[in-house]
Amino acid sequence: MNSALVAKQQLAELNQRLMAQFTANESIELLVSQRSQFVDQLLNSTWQRLGLNEFSITLVAVGGYGRSELHPHSDIDLLILLQNDTVCQQAEMQLSAFITFLWDAGLEVGHSVRTLAQTLEQGRDDITIATNLIEARYLCGDEYQFDLLYDSIRQQDFWPSERFYDAKKTEQQNRHTKGSAFDLEPNLKTCPGGLRDIQTIAWVAMRHFDAAKLEDLVAHEFLTPSELDELLECQRFLWQLRFALHMISNRNENRLLFDLQRQVASIMGYEDATQLAVEQLMKKYYRTVRSVIELNEMLLQLFKRATLGQTHALVIQPINECYQRRGRFIEVLDGGLFSRCPEEIIRLFLIVAKNSNIQGIYAPTLRLLREARQDLASPLQENSACRKAFMDILKHPRGIGSLSLMHKHGILSSYLPAWRKIEGQMQFDLFHAYTVDEHTHRLLLNIDRFSQAEQKDEFPLGAILINQLPKKGLLVLGAIFHDIAKGRGGDHSKLGAKDALDFCKLHGLNDHDGRMVAWLVEHHLVMSITAQRRDISDPEVVAEFAHKVRDAVHLSYLYCLTVADICATNEKTWNSWKGSLLRDLYFSTQRVLATGKEKPIDMRARVREIQAKAKKELLRRGIKEKEMEALWSRFKTDYFLRHQASQVAWHTEAIIKQSHQDEPLILLSKQATRGGTELFIYSKDKPKLFATVMTVLDNKNINVHDANIMTSKDNYALDTFVILEQDGETISQLSRIQSIRKALEKALASDNPKLPKFRKMARIMRPFNVPTQVSFLPSARQGTSMMELIALDSPGLLAKVGDIFYRCQVTLIAAKITTIGERAEDFFILQTHEGKALDEASQQKLAQSLSLALSSHAPSM
Repeated sequence: MNSALVAKQQLAELNQRLMAQFTANESIELLVSQRSQFVDQLLNSTWQRLGLNEFSITLVAVGGYGRSELHPHSDIDLLILLQNDTVCQQAEMQLSAFITFLWDAGLEVGHSVRTLAQTLEQGRDDITIATNLIEARYLCGDEYQFDLLYDSIRQQDFWPSERFYDAKKTEQQNRHTKGSAFDLEPNLKTCPGGLRDIQTIAWVAMRHFDAAKLEDLVAHEFLTPSELDELLECQRFLWQLRFALHMISNRNENRLLFDLQRQVASIMGYEDATQLAVEQLMKKYYRTVRSVIELNEMLLQLFKRATLGQTHALVIQPINECYQRRGRFIEVLDGGLFSRCPEEIIRLFLIVAKNSNIQGIYAPTLRLLREARQDLASPLQENSACRKAFMDILKHPRGIGSLSLMHKHGILSSYLPAWRKIEGQMQFDLFHAYTVDEHTHRLLLNIDRFSQAEQKDEFPLGAILINQLPKKGLLVLGAIFHDIAKGRGGDHSKLGAKDALDFCKLHGLNDHDGRMVAWLVEHHLVMSITAQRRDISDPEVVAEFAHKVRDAVHLSYLYCLTVADICATNEKTWNSWKGSLLRDLYFSTQRVLATGKEKPIDMRARVREIQAKAKKELLRRGIKEKEMEALWSRFKTDYFLRHQASQVAWHTEAIIKQSHQDEPLILLSKQATRGGTELFIYSKDKPKLFATVMTVLDNKNINVHDANIMTSKDNYALDTFVILEQDGETISQLSRIQSIRKALEKALASDNPKLPKFRKMARIMRPFNVPTQVSFLPSARQGTSMMELIALDSPGLLAKVGDIFYRCQVTLIAAKITTIGERAEDFFILQTHEGKALDEASQQKLAQSLSLALSSHAPSM
C-alpha cells in the first residue's frame, strides 16, 4: 500500500483512539501532546526515508506545533531552514516529495523555506513570523543551524521586549475589533477571552523572561500560583471545546457554530436539565472567556508598568487617605484594605463614580480586588456599609458607569448572589445575542445613553422622559432585576419581581419605591408585546394597556425600560418601525390616562373628516372631485377608518392616474411611513393574493411588519404593508424599489395560483425546531377573531400562512408580524368570507391546518 495512504489510515486510527480517550475524560493536555508526538514521529521517519538528513537542511516546528500542541485538525506549521540560498536539484526534489507526502497523508501543512538570514530578516519585519519563531522547536536535520536560529532570536536586537509588547498589544486590539466575547457563534481562538488572549500573555512574558511555558512565569513572580491555576483551567476548557469541535466537524473548525453546539455539549458530557445541555456548556464558555479577559488585561498592564518600567509616565493625584488616582486608574494605598474592610470593595466603585477622570482599576489594585473577591465568605449585600455605598452608587449621575465596572470585574455578582446565577447564561436562540448578564449590562448602558445629548436624535422621547423620572435609580434597579430570574424555571418576570421587592426591603427603600421597582420587573415585557403584537389602533387595546400601566409616571418608567431592553437584545432588533410603534402607544396611552377611557368613535364623522382632508390635498394636485368621489363610492367605510388622509390621497391619485386599470398597481412610499416603507397594492382580488405577495417579498429578502388587507365593494384588493430591509432600514434605493415593483407586477399578473419557490433555509436556522402554536384571543372588534401564531421563521412562512387562510376560507383583515430570532410571533385579525368571527369549529380547523403545514419538517408547498 502507498506509504501516504498508510500514514492517512494511521492518523484516522489515532483520531479514533483520541476520541475514545476524550470521551473517557482523559487529560486534554495529554491528548494534544500525543497527537504532536505522533506527527513528530511521522515527520522524522519520512525525513529519514527520503534521505533529507544527508543535506544541510533543518526541519523546525513553529507556531502551535512548535508548542507541541496539536488538535485533531490543527495546521502543521513548519520552517525548512536552508544553509544556503540554493539547494541541489536532488534536495529540492526530496523536499517537494516530503511536503506532497504530508498533504497526501491528510495533514494541513503550512510551510516556509528560508535561510537563517532570510528568516531573521522577515522575523524582524513581521510580528507574526517573530512570534512563531519564539516557539520554534527542533525536529530533525542540521541541528547546528537550529541552534544558530535559537540563539539569534533571543538577542536583544531581535524584537526588544517593549517593542514586542506594543506590537502584540496592537495585534490583540485589532483582533478584538473583529468579534465579541459574547458572540452567538464565537471563535475559540480569536475572539476576546479566547485562546489567543492566553497565548498573548505567554508570548510577551516569554519574550522578556525567555520562559519556555506559562508555569515558568510563577518563578519570575509575573504570575501568582492561583492566577496560573485559573489561566490553565481556562485554557484546558477552551482546548476541550476546540478538540470536540475538530472531531465533530472533521475539519480545522474554531467557530462554535449553532449547528455544532448541541453535539459539542453532548460529547463533553452535558445533559438537558432545568437548563438545556447546550446552555450549560455555553454558560461555562462565557464565564471562562470573561475570566481570561480580566486576567489578560491585568497581566498585560502589570507587565507594561512593572516589568518594562512604565510607572513614571502616570500622574499621581491623591483622592483620600486610602486611594489615589494614577493616570486614569484608581489605586489603593493599603494592600490589606479590602480584606480587612469588605465595604471598601464597594466604596472603591463609588469613588470611581464621583471622579470622572477615572476609567479603570490599576493592575496591582485589581490583583488585590480579585484576591479579596475570591476570599469573601458571604455576599457583600449582607454588610450594611456595603449597602449604603451601593445605594449611593445607584443615586449618582455616573453610577451606571461604576455598575458597568463592577460587572466587568465580578463585583456585582459578589454583591448580589442572584446576579452570579445569570453570569454567562445564554439562551439557545437567534434573538438573544448576549448572555443574560451581558444583555442587562447593555440595557444599563442604554439607560445612561438616554441622558446624553448626542442621543436625542436617535431616542427623542427617551431623552426627554429619562430626565423627568422622579428617581432614575428605580429604573436602574428595574433594569438590574428584569431578567435576573431567567433559567430558574417558571415565569422569570414574577420571580424577578419578588427578588426585586426583597432587595428593596433589605436596602431600606420605602414601600412605594419598592413596589415601583417590582412592578417594572413584573411588567417589563407588556409594552413591547402590546405595541408589536396587538392592534394599537383599537381603542380597547390601548385602554386595556392603560389600565395595567395605572398612571403617567409608571408609563414613563416602562417606556424607558422597554426601549433600552429592546436595544440591548441584539444589534439588529431596534429599528424605526419599533420606535414608531412604541411612541404611538405611549402617546395614545398618555391621552387615555389624562382623559379617562376614550368615548366611542363617531364612525361617520371620522370618515367625513378623513375624506375632507384627502379631498383638499387632491384638489390641490389637480384631481377632479367627481373622479375621487366615484372611486370612493367603491370603497368600504373600513378603508377610511384604517388609513390616514395622506394615505388616502396618495392611493386615490395613483389609482385615478393609472393608465391600465386592469393591471395591478404597485406603490412604494419614497419617504418612511410609520417607521418603514409603505407598500400599497391595488388589484383585482384573486385567490392566494396575500400568499403570492408574501412569497415575492420573502424571495426579495424583505421583512414585512404590518399588513392591512381589505377589498373594495367591487372586489378589488386594497392592501397596505409596512416593509423594511433585513437590517431594519427603509427601502430607499430606486433600483431596489423598481425590482420589487416589477416582481410583484409579474407575480400578480399571472393566472397560475401555484406559489413560486421559496428561498433555502439559512444554515444558522437549521438547528432550531420551534413547535407551531396557534391561539385565539378575545376580540374587541365585532365580527372578527384575533389569532396569535408562533412558528419557526422559515422561508415562505407568511406565504404558507396566506395559503392556509385561503384553503380554510378565512379572510385576513390585518396582521402584525414580529420576528424574534428564529421564532415568528405573528398576530392576525381574521373573519369568515361572510364577514363573521370564526366559530370554534373553524378555529380548530385553521389551527390544525397551520400546525400541519408549518411544522419544522413539513414539505414545501
